[in-house]
Amino acid sequence: MERAMSNEIVTAPELAAPVGYAHAVVGTAGGRTVHLGGQTALGPDGTIRGETLVQQFDVAAGNVLAALRAAGGAPEHIVQMLVFVTDVAEYRATTGELGEVWRRHFGRRYPAMGLFGVTALFDDDARVELVATAVIP
Repeated sequence: MERAMSNEIVTAPELAAPVGYAHAVVGTAGGRTVHLGGQTALGPDGTIRGETLVQQFDVAAGNVLAALRAAGGAPEHIVQMLVFVTDVAEYRATTGELGEVWRRHFGRRYPAMGLFGVTALFDDDARVELVATAVIP
């Protein structure tokens, strides 16, 4: 069951239709802005979990939600997500699987997003890092 969104998704008519992201999200809740630190597939034991980008995205998404819930938020409060990957080609090749993982964690709503290819992340085994901002009513 999807909860009501407290932030407004805006689509600019002169831009290409967004698929898997929003052009803009306006925090309409007038609440608390939460800046979440970057989350990788780091498990509680301090090791990276998952071999593939999809497996690691799944763990990282769960970590984002754990941090967000600790701050009193929920998935629908996310207004921006920055995705850092070490292999953009792998990301493109697995968008279907990534979409399934996304919907399982965040539902069918997409925040303003950016994808960034990077040469490395802090942990050598990390393939993805998610950085999010949320507005909690």
